Amino acid sequence: MNISASFDSGKIKVIKATNPQDIQLEIPNDTNSEHFQWFYFRLSGMQEQSVKIKITNAHKASYPEGYEQYNTVASYDREHWFRIPSTYNGKELCIEHTPEYNSVYYAYFAPYTYEQHLDLVHNAQMSQECELVSIGKTIEGKDIDMLIVGEPDEEKKKIWIIARQHPGESMAEWFMQGLIGKLLDEDDPVSRTLLNKAVFYIVPNMNIDGSIAGNLRVNTKGFNYNREWAEPNIENSPEVFHVRNLMDEYGCDLNLDIHGDEALPYNFISGIEGIPSFDERLKNLTKNFINTWVATCPDFQNTHGYPKNKPGEGNLAICSKHIGERFKCLSLTIEMPFKDNNDLPEPECGWSPDRSILLGESVLQPILKVVDQLR
Repeated sequence: MNISASFDSGKIKVIKATNPQDIQLEIPNDTNSEHFQWFYFRLSGMQEQSVKIKITNAHKASYPEGYEQYNTVASYDREHWFRIPSTYNGKELCIEHTPEYNSVYYAYFAPYTYEQHLDLVHNAQMSQECELVSIGKTIEGKDIDMLIVGEPDEEKKKIWIIARQHPGESMAEWFMQGLIGKLLDEDDPVSRTLLNKAVFYIVPNMNIDGSIAGNLRVNTKGFNYNREWAEPNIENSPEVFHVRNLMDEYGCDLNLDIHGDEALPYNFISGIEGIPSFDERLKNLTKNFINTWVATCPDFQNTHGYPKNKPGEGNLAICSKHIGERFKCLSLTIEMPFKDNNDLPEPECGWSPDRSILLGESVLQPILKVVDQLR
């Protein structure tokens, strides 16, 4: 029996692995941070043998409620990810499984690796509608990739979509894969109409270093990017620094920030009701966007979500709030579940890469609904 995590996005620490019915593991902290939640590891040598895996420090994780009514994802080929029945007793997350093959991967959610990211952006640039640009370097020296989709024009709306400020929220980049593929589909009437009206600035992964390190929440210096927007620092949060500067240069009429939520088993939006500039125009734009998405995508809903901020109480260090106030524009945080969508459950895979991709495709409908109302 062997357990390893020495690969892109891997994260686990072996405490005890001598008895297949009492495998004890811990999740290490994010780099230079007290946060932890994400795990991703490989088990080999246990084909057709029952194993019982306990993650012993689950109760100390950043969001222990994320393990309640949660089932671990697993894969034999790292392409198809399915759910393994798991239980959380308030202290340990227990995974019980009998692997069909000699090697199996377990993860908190289906990973989206750096190689997949590179494939995504380089395949996208093959479209005549898309340009791939490097807008700076991460702390570890990797390129910060941005896709410009559509022909820039002063008369067009400027739409920004970013994802994975929190690197462990890998469903966000699966969402971006769907969005980008749909937007670049030359035969899609919604995409063609949008590209006549708008140019899209897309950053599929805002935290590549943290993603590779297997972090949940922060980059490799321990900074939570979604609290850096008021005063981004090129030394600590270069991705935020460069993206915000380019927003200032190009303008921003709509901003979408894509995330995942550990606890809530729904897709939902967190809005900008608490920013000082929230007015009837922004209220109506938010309503039109949400209502259109609810009407056109059964996987999206507006009943369950975060409490709305009271007027003037929005945290302007958070991306959607800061950008909404900075540009007086519609700016929304989109959240997806780590678990499943309880309104439309799918027991075999739960919320999955395929469903994240489809949700990413579907967001073009509400964008189309409001694009002419943006300014």
